[in-house]
Amino acid sequence: IAVPKQPRVAIIALGRSLRGKNMFHQVKTKKVYEEIVGQIKALIVEGRLQPGDKLASERDLSEQLGVSRASVREALSALEMAGIIEIRPGEGSFVKQLSFAGLMEPLSFCLRVESKEMQHFLEVRRVLEAEAAALAALRAGAFEHEEIRRSLEMMRAEIVAGGFGDEGDTAFHAAVAKAAQNPILDQLMGVITELMSNTFRSVRQRMFLAPGIADSIYASHVDIYQAIVCHDPQAARNGMRKHLFLLEQASQQTVERAEAVKNA
Repeated sequence: IAVPKQPRVAIIALGRSLRGKNMFHQVKTKKVYEEIVGQIKALIVEGRLQPGDKLASERDLSEQLGVSRASVREALSALEMAGIIEIRPGEGSFVKQLSFAGLMEPLSFCLRVESKEMQHFLEVRRVLEAEAAALAALRAGAFEHEEIRRSLEMMRAEIVAGGFGDEGDTAFHAAVAKAAQNPILDQLMGVITELMSNTFRSVRQRMFLAPGIADSIYASHVDIYQAIVCHDPQAARNGMRKHLFLLEQASQQTVERAEAVKNA
């Protein structure tokens, strides 16, 4: 991260406003480091601390906040782990340039921890993907249409070769998300799709062993594609919902069959 040659150390880095007043207030809470983190985050949101700004030293912060240097170090470590600041040995702590993409990694980790409940993922995916398809129908052009079409060809080739169409399926949903032309939605869909793929891979593979299921799922993808090409957002939304319902129903039946065999 490029830091200005003359960072606003004299004014901002010492934790003071442009009028020379202390920007911080003394901490009066049991969770000291969380209060420090909250104050620094608030200053960034308000624009009083900006990317490239150097924070005050541990000693100065501890004096201004009325806390121990150990608490300050704990807070700075938490901020660094969250990707909000960068600690440079021998130089100090600097506010990083934040981006939505950079926040996806901790979000992805949190979702992996909470990945035991399939229904929660299915509900989130249903909401995001249906609207992504609708937006794609409104916004996609020839280039996006071609990307979606290629993913369908990939999926079909995999199925004809005796596979499950996994790569083509992943490429299809990624192409639809990109065609929605919303970078935040695209990032979220990428995280959800990856987690769904990794967490429920075995269920999906068993599901595709059922006669005719691969062709049915492929056909539902084609319906979505045609709605997007025709610029029909409602048809695209409904097509995605129908497709996801088919997947959920087939997955549930696969799980039930496996349980029945296990308990027999």
